[in-house]
Amino acid sequence: MIKIPRTVALAALVTMGMFGGIASADSGSVPGSAKVTVNDDRSEITVVGEGNLSSIPDVMRLNTGVEVRRAAASAAFSDARKAAAKLTEALRGAGIAARDLQTNELSLGPVYDNYPVVAGYRAAQGVEAVVRDVDSADEVIDAVAAVGEEARLNGVSFEVSDTRKALRAARDAAFEDAQARAEQYAGLAGDELGRVVSISEEGVTPPSPIMFGGAMAADKASISPGQQTVSVRVRVVYKLR
Repeated sequence: MIKIPRTVALAALVTMGMFGGIASADSGSVPGSAKVTVNDDRSEITVVGEGNLSSIPDVMRLNTGVEVRRAAASAAFSDARKAAAKLTEALRGAGIAARDLQTNELSLGPVYDNYPVVAGYRAAQGVEAVVRDVDSADEVIDAVAAVGEEARLNGVSFEVSDTRKALRAARDAAFEDAQARAEQYAGLAGDELGRVVSISEEGVTPPSPIMFGGAMAADKASISPGQQTVSVRVRVVYKLR
């Protein structure tokens, strides 16, 4: 035990990162902090560890639909419904399960040349398709395009179906980061690291869906899920000995 009648504090900013699920001591850019306090009655060190894990999304959400314009409202709505049924059939044929298809738009309204003169009527029906096999994304998009001139591609987004595994790995990395910092600063304080006194998770940043526009979805070369990163911050208090 170090006998110092006053409090000594050390503070530092350090970084920790993850790439492809492998921890790297110098690849990250998120700052953390460590504080060492030593006095006559108690010796503890508190550190904030950080862990980031990048994952490749395995689910694509395709926002698609149909749109028609006709002189009469009834004709526009009827033809839109027929085109929507054809679109659904095409998506099912491309391997999309019925439970992964959801109607997200149903609209009918006038089209004006010079308001209030009605030039015709527009009817649209939108569908969100969940593509659980990202490798088949091109085939699904091609199937939508083959429906005909009524088909619309309104964009795609990618997500990780199970974030729990990534969160566990990020927590492991955050705790390892905290322990490494604590050991370093305990040594700088002339002491050794003891047992853990407390652990608290300070923040979790879950991955957010990656969005792409419809124009990108129409190009096979652009159908790429990219990466999503989950981040965890953990505060750990250790005894010094």
